[in-house]
Amino acid sequence: MFESLTDKLGGVIKKLKGQGRVTEKNIEEAVREVKLALLEADVNYRVVRDFVVAITEKSLGEEVLSSLTPEQHFIKIVSDELTGLMGEEAVELDLKRTPPVPIMLVGLQGSGKTTTAGKLAGLLRKGKRRPLLVSTDIYRPAAIEQLRILGGELKVDVYESKKEQSPVEMAVGAVTWAELSGLDTVIIDTAGRLHIDEELMNELVAIREAISPQEVILVADAMTGQDAVNVAKSFDEAVALSGVILTKLDGDARGGAAISIRAVTGCPIKFVGVGEKLGDLELFHPSRMASRILGMGDVLSLIEKATEVVDEKKALELEKKIRKSQFNLEDFRDQMIKLQQMGPLEDIMGMIPGLGSKVREMGQGGIDEREIRKNVAIINSMTRPERENYRIISGSRRKRIAAGSGTTAQDVNRLLKNFQAMESMMKKMTKKGMKSLKRGGFPFM
Repeated sequence: MFESLTDKLGGVIKKLKGQGRVTEKNIEEAVREVKLALLEADVNYRVVRDFVVAITEKSLGEEVLSSLTPEQHFIKIVSDELTGLMGEEAVELDLKRTPPVPIMLVGLQGSGKTTTAGKLAGLLRKGKRRPLLVSTDIYRPAAIEQLRILGGELKVDVYESKKEQSPVEMAVGAVTWAELSGLDTVIIDTAGRLHIDEELMNELVAIREAISPQEVILVADAMTGQDAVNVAKSFDEAVALSGVILTKLDGDARGGAAISIRAVTGCPIKFVGVGEKLGDLELFHPSRMASRILGMGDVLSLIEKATEVVDEKKALELEKKIRKSQFNLEDFRDQMIKLQQMGPLEDIMGMIPGLGSKVREMGQGGIDEREIRKNVAIINSMTRPERENYRIISGSRRKRIAAGSGTTAQDVNRLLKNFQAMESMMKKMTKKGMKSLKRGGFPFM
């Protein structure tokens, strides 16, 4: 996401490097390029205008003039201003109310509202809440069935709407049923339209008046840019939004919606959809997003993703094996599976400071996740003794492993050769890094 904007802002910062101090001239050039980059990213014009004024004033301040590293101060100023535009701090759901707490999702058709309802339910369930899903969309034939299927996958209760009920009756019935069933949160997936119309808004207003939701959240497609901002303004005027969820941020989102929506509407972005899986919904952190836009990575989000899939006890066991040079193919397979569970490899690499631009330079063929799946299949086709000691794998065994994994003997040879090289590197790094390990470091990473 934001690749084009990140590359352009990176180019601006590179031009400032090596210059002894910030002058009015070089700041003027840098600010002009930042302005163009933001406009190309479909950021609201008034937001860009105010942003440019703010960074110009702060860049020419006395503190920066006396700096020996002007590009670092410029990065900090742009980062702070981007963070301020997007809302300073993460804003979580307001669930402080006697249960059940109704959460109403609104938005246009095609924005990913139903899938987002499922993702939100899954996130709440992780947080030890007991959510109930309900669809009030009587116009899209598959909407109610889609939500029922999502609920089954997530093991979350779904209210069985009756065809003869109106959307308002469905919402009220779901809240009542949740109260009787001891469920503490009701996520209401409302109907959408291809465009905003009076009928849609009247229906949403009626549901809001009937159930008094604690949260009314707009689900907006990040790929629509400034259109998402205009949609947010219209919904806010009708039903008083409490927040926004931006979907499809993993696609070719230029960044305009994420940067503009808070500044124009005053509505905080609460979550972002970063993939198609039901776990791909993240709390929106403005400072982290600003860091990623500026190509500085997002280490905190990377750590959070890692802690979700890594068991601390197993991590300590793995560390001991690495110290004793006992890391084998089975361990290697487990690490690849955990890496896949963290999300798209390109996104993970982009969270590491300095690697985002390198990943983009690789192009389409740079990171092939199919290779990881292939390697996992090859290792799965091995016997336990073979996984524990790859040196016993003879030519005939390689043929058997290749046949069992649907690959070729050359693929098996490549995996073994790469693992052998990695094993050799790990031995060297472990010997050199014992002091670092004792201090709590992890040279292998």
